[in-house]
Amino acid sequence: MWPKVLLAVLFSCAMLSVASAKNLFVNNVTGDDKRDGSTAMTSGRQGGPYRTIRRALLGARNGDRIALADTGEPYRESVTLQASRHSGVVGHPFELVGNGAVLDGSQPVPKDAWEFASGEVFRFQPPRMRYQVLYLDGKPAKRKRVDAGEPRPELQPLEWCLHDRYVYFRIEKDKLPRQYDLSYTALPVGITIYEARHVIVRGLVIQGFQLDGVNAHDGVFYGRLEGLTCRGNGRSGISIGGASRVKIIDCLIGDNGVAQLRTEGYSHTVIVNCDLLDNTAPALVSESTATVVTDAEE
Repeated sequence: MWPKVLLAVLFSCAMLSVASAKNLFVNNVTGDDKRDGSTAMTSGRQGGPYRTIRRALLGARNGDRIALADTGEPYRESVTLQASRHSGVVGHPFELVGNGAVLDGSQPVPKDAWEFASGEVFRFQPPRMRYQVLYLDGKPAKRKRVDAGEPRPELQPLEWCLHDRYVYFRIEKDKLPRQYDLSYTALPVGITIYEARHVIVRGLVIQGFQLDGVNAHDGVFYGRLEGLTCRGNGRSGISIGGASRVKIIDCLIGDNGVAQLRTEGYSHTVIVNCDLLDNTAPALVSESTATVVTDAEE
């Protein structure tokens, strides 16, 4: 008897919490983290959007909806959705809605970081080395793969490789690295989701992160990733791990370093109407204990 009463009380509390759920707004151009995030436009002394996603997540509670403004300027953050604060219930999910905005973890290569290697090849050493992507003019540059223990390969102009803890890049004749718009994956993960239930992330471009665009690390149940473009991340576009249960819908995943989608642990992933491009790495890398199905197979 007591367990049923306890469950009923917990459910009632959850529903009361969700009933008071609110919309929170973020604008990385006109917003201010000292405001309350209650409106998309500045109003009164406190009303107006936050400037950062991180601040909105600090102010969020069960069942809230965080809406980003697509300002044309990338949001340069690494954020975490975690536990009950960033969860919802059936019919009332917690939502992070990008509205087409870009979440970008890249940083420019410092002009003085490059050192001469040989011929027309220069190199620099990023702070994080195991996974990396070099960007040229805002897009992943052409990469030449090299396995551990192999000699550095011959590079063509504008090609790069990761070798012996350095990023190597070959310039064009009569140019120097500082004459190019070059950036690298600096922040670790775009969006980490951990021990959250009934959570939706949708409508975002997520790029330039050293590990994963999205990482549902563990304990993510009834998670949905919708309408995401995950590209140019050092390890994978999307990673699902632990005992998570996640559905990926209408997503485009490509140009990532090791896998477009990776699954591990005892996770269960459902893929619906997604494009997983195997242009730079396998479309799917999955441990034998993880389950991946399409909507038709579920």
